[in-house]
Amino acid sequence: MKKIVLVSLAASTLLLASGWRIPEQSSRSVALSGAYVANSNGADASYYNPANMAWNDDDNLFEMDLTYINLPKIKYKGTVNGLPANAKSKEEQFLLPTLFFSSKDHNGFRYGLSITAPGGLSKRWNAPLQKLYAKEFTLKIIELNPSISYKISPKFAIGAGLRVVYSDGKVRSSGTIARDMEGDTTELGYNLAATYKPSSKMNLSVTYRSNVDLDVEGNAKLYASGTKLYDGGADVTVPLPAVLALAFSYKANKETTLEFEYDRTYWSKYKTLDFNYKSSIPAMLYPYFDKPISKYWKDSDAYRVGITHQYSQKLKLMVGFAIDKTPIPSQSLGFELPSNDAKLYSLGFEYKYSKKVTLGMGYLYDSKDDRTISGTNAQGINGTFKDISAHLLTLGFKYRF
Repeated sequence: MKKIVLVSLAASTLLLASGWRIPEQSSRSVALSGAYVANSNGADASYYNPANMAWNDDDNLFEMDLTYINLPKIKYKGTVNGLPANAKSKEEQFLLPTLFFSSKDHNGFRYGLSITAPGGLSKRWNAPLQKLYAKEFTLKIIELNPSISYKISPKFAIGAGLRVVYSDGKVRSSGTIARDMEGDTTELGYNLAATYKPSSKMNLSVTYRSNVDLDVEGNAKLYASGTKLYDGGADVTVPLPAVLALAFSYKANKETTLEFEYDRTYWSKYKTLDFNYKSSIPAMLYPYFDKPISKYWKDSDAYRVGITHQYSQKLKLMVGFAIDKTPIPSQSLGFELPSNDAKLYSLGFEYKYSKKVTLGMGYLYDSKDDRTISGTNAQGINGTFKDISAHLLTLGFKYRF
């Protein structure tokens, strides 16, 4: 059998946080396809643009959301290392809760807090050749993000936050050469934001989420022909890349606001994946588990547009669209993340139930282009991935006090 490339737990953290990154964390953001930086307001501004907390109503604002994610089966038609490998991945379903808070004004300062799940996924294949790479590929990511804003003038405000990112996951493969890994890490980063209001109808915003080097540590079990040859510590350092967002919102009339957003994820820092082990592994396993793996991802761009319309005093309607480019070159794409350029379609609403309570809902459909791989590929893939998609449905509860 030709060489099998190990896909690490650390790689899964990054693959799922960017290639399958989930920028939509609240019902309003889901409804707007993530076009929610310049026009963010309410409790969830603490996450999307803390500078905008400066213009929130002078109340303590709280929001809790629950997102259901459905990942349909992905179809693969083609070969792996010259062997027929037609197969379908398993369908995946998740529930992700999130929480947001924004404080009253304190002499120009506002304080915020968010607890989000900015990435995370599971990809499983049962077909013989696919499960050599991704029999199970599971990840959980939780981010705690305290933040602060300061209104410098009626037209300009700044914000900042501390990112506390925790992730844990499991990666399993099955075959003549196999691995079973678990690990976790907690790392720190930061985010910055600024908003300028040239007029009462217009917002210009910029946000930046820092790169975070994830020093993942865990336990690895490595097997050959069913015999365990290594059981011990393993670690790897990989970048969780920086994200820059530039956004513009315009209030076309009293009821309707448009937002346009561009964001770039700086994936070009992700060049190779290299493991370290607490003790030496057998020489026969080096080509499979210890040889550095080339990635050479590229910076990826997303373009988003959202429309918010105040239909009545109690009802707000939203719709969104986005184009999201993949950072993964053909030579390093694998079964753990068969991805491509995507188009996002979304809609939603908010209903003001009372002076203190607002209810919301957002739905998003993520449709990725079919991806055909031919020529040189690290996993020996020569074929086409089809039906790559995702459904997100978010219910939100907002409360002011």
